[in-house]
Amino acid sequence: MRNIILSILGVLLILGSFFIAKHLIDSKTKPKPVIEKVIKTVYTDTVKNSTIPILIPANGSLVAKQRVELYAEVQGIFKPGTKLFKPGQYYKKGETLIKIDASEYYASVQSAKSNLYNTIAAIMPDLRLDFPNMFQKWQTYLNSFDLNKTTPKLPEMTSDKENYFITGRGIVSNYYNVKNLEQRLAKYNISAPFNGILTEALITEGALIRSGQKLGEYIDPTVYEMEIALSKSYASLLKVNEDVELQNIEHTEHYKGKISRVNGSIDAATQTITAYIEVENEQLKEGMYLEASLNAKKEENAIEINRNLMLDGNQIFIVKDNTLDILNVTPVFFSETTVVLKNVPNGTVILNKPVPGAYAGMLVKPFTENKTSRDSQ
Repeated sequence: MRNIILSILGVLLILGSFFIAKHLIDSKTKPKPVIEKVIKTVYTDTVKNSTIPILIPANGSLVAKQRVELYAEVQGIFKPGTKLFKPGQYYKKGETLIKIDASEYYASVQSAKSNLYNTIAAIMPDLRLDFPNMFQKWQTYLNSFDLNKTTPKLPEMTSDKENYFITGRGIVSNYYNVKNLEQRLAKYNISAPFNGILTEALITEGALIRSGQKLGEYIDPTVYEMEIALSKSYASLLKVNEDVELQNIEHTEHYKGKISRVNGSIDAATQTITAYIEVENEQLKEGMYLEASLNAKKEENAIEINRNLMLDGNQIFIVKDNTLDILNVTPVFFSETTVVLKNVPNGTVILNKPVPGAYAGMLVKPFTENKTSRDSQ
């Protein structure tokens, strides 16, 4: 009897444990949470087509528009002048840059001039007898002949007889020989061709100068040019006298320039065309590196956006009814950071900043700044 009762109690205990365990399991079951859709907030702009100036970026170094490399055509000792021949020295137009000792050569020139004078003087008695009507002009020429001045031009010969007579005495050949010597004598003095400064001096006073030796460089520091190389696709956009904005590499100084020349040929190796920008400013120095923005043209009915907003296939995202959509556009110009687009209707809402993981049909919420908080600030 006792065993029966214990068996019944054991069965009841097992059944009770089963129902209690089932009740505990059922009580822990929770309803599945409802996943809320995440709507991203995006920055947007409303399209308003306008005239967009297309600026072509370029850069280069400044070079003086007027520059002269000084070379010696004669030989001699460099004589000291009123100013030291040193870099940075300023000269006015016509001032002597370099004076080479020409005392020996000067004596030979004076000897040739004296021989010419004597030859003309020797024919004067014959002119008085045979050509009395020509005597006076040659007498006037002799009176104006000064050994310390440039040899005057020979009188004009008006007849064949006079020409044969003068040429036969060797006067014409002697005259041109003297003029040739005088031309070479002038090369012993090198004068400044314009107002400017010496940028390089390769000799010093007292040194022996040899023919063909480079002596230095001389520039006009008021006008500079910058050579730039642009893609051949911009060839039709470059116009002479077009204004150009220039700035230094630190972007702290700005200058005004203009296109002075455009090369007529395209470099076959690089497929670029060369243009020259002229600029005047007292702060500029030769060799300075500048950046330029060329006003190539103006694109009507266009917008300019950041390049990272462009999609493959010339498309951009637009916002329509709080949903992203795709619009086909026509890019007309790419710069380093922006792109100019056409065929974007006015009033279209486009993204202002890229959205990671964006796709067509994605729900978004355009960002609106809290006016109340802005006003309170």
